[in-house]
Amino acid sequence: MPIGPAHMPFFEHLAELRRRLMIVVVTVLVLAVAGYFFSGWFLDLVLNPVRQVLPDVKNFVFLKPMDAMAMRFQAGLYMALIVGSPIIIWQVGAFFLPALKEKERRYVVPTFIAAVLFFLTGVAFTYFIILMPAFQWLFSQAPIGFTQVPQANENFNLAMLLMLIFGLAFELPVFVFYLILFNVIPYDKLKKNRLVIWFGLICAGVFVTPDWSLITMGGLALALVVLFELSMLFARIVLRKRIKASRLGETDSGDEDAAIAGAAAD
Repeated sequence: MPIGPAHMPFFEHLAELRRRLMIVVVTVLVLAVAGYFFSGWFLDLVLNPVRQVLPDVKNFVFLKPMDAMAMRFQAGLYMALIVGSPIIIWQVGAFFLPALKEKERRYVVPTFIAAVLFFLTGVAFTYFIILMPAFQWLFSQAPIGFTQVPQANENFNLAMLLMLIFGLAFELPVFVFYLILFNVIPYDKLKKNRLVIWFGLICAGVFVTPDWSLITMGGLALALVVLFELSMLFARIVLRKRIKASRLGETDSGDEDAAIAGAAAD
């Protein structure tokens, strides 16, 4: 899919945004309709880790007549978001990427592939590592004398919400890479404030999770910190010339300020 020119009038930018949003909406709708017919398989797949936490429960329940149909539509929508993630990510990124210079456009395809892989890795990480212990902790909170009713829609929506949150959170390396590439926040400044950033990421991991499971909050916080460190390592390797040039620019600026201050003193 082509990337538009960098310089466009304001209304052409709006038209470009509308065009890309329409592609995303149509893609999601088509995949959601197709996913409706595979929703039974997808529901069973997503709820399997939850079912293992409740070995005495063979089936999940619906409490309202419309719940089963609504849940199948929801499953189709979630499938569309996951399967269509490459198209969605490309359309979102391609709207902003025309601002890149020619020599910077070489990063478009690699970072697009990385963004897709990071999103899918976050979804897989949640499914295989987080879901079972998170639901086990949540179900263990029921006081003595109370029984958990395994509602299908509640458990499915929570599982999918966790997977999407982790998938989006795993985009952190791409975000950090472009912050450094555009020199929005220089590499050395990120490195200098590493502990502050760690604290912010840990707080984000605690507050963006929809449950209070220690496994979920701790898993997301730890994953964000590790991903940040990996993104810093990757940026130091790939953007070393840009980082060096940024350092030289700061040095030159500091020398000029010192010279101006000396001249004023004289």
